[in-house]
Amino acid sequence: MRPYGSARELEARRVRAFALVKEGRSLSEVAKVMGCHASSVMRWRDAAESGGQAALKAKPVPGRPPKLTPRQLARLVGLLVGGAMARGYDTEVWTTRRIADLIEEEFDVRYHRDHVGRLLHSLHWTYQKPDRRALERKEHKIREWKRQEWPRIKKGLPGWQPTSSLSTNRDSV
Repeated sequence: MRPYGSARELEARRVRAFALVKEGRSLSEVAKVMGCHASSVMRWRDAAESGGQAALKAKPVPGRPPKLTPRQLARLVGLLVGGAMARGYDTEVWTTRRIADLIEEEFDVRYHRDHVGRLLHSLHWTYQKPDRRALERKEHKIREWKRQEWPRIKKGLPGWQPTSSLSTNRDSV
């Protein structure tokens, strides 16, 4: 399991542990001070002795390089800010599927719509759910209905009535 901390913090931890070993402290003592296992301290010591301080440096995290460059991502943000209707959609709602299509059209890069969500999150964009209200909605008629019709309907609704806990089905007894 990877210990907590950034790559820089973990590198500093390894360098500090090696410095303590060079001072003459035992592996178990250094491990206790650093909050790790003695085998880790021994591994760091051996690496530093064979490869020098460079062996304790943080290594870049491997991974697939991004398909879009930072410049392309900035352009994508500009296109998204421009709105979905500017791109020919009927509404201003950007869905991940629409954004995936936009990325493919503009940059000739294909992303799955699930990954588009992760991409947007990395750009500090968040999911926004639009209010689901009909364009034809008439607020004054709704208020009028609530004031006039709803009390009449509510009076007709059956209220609580006492019931028995005994079974009414004689066959089940």
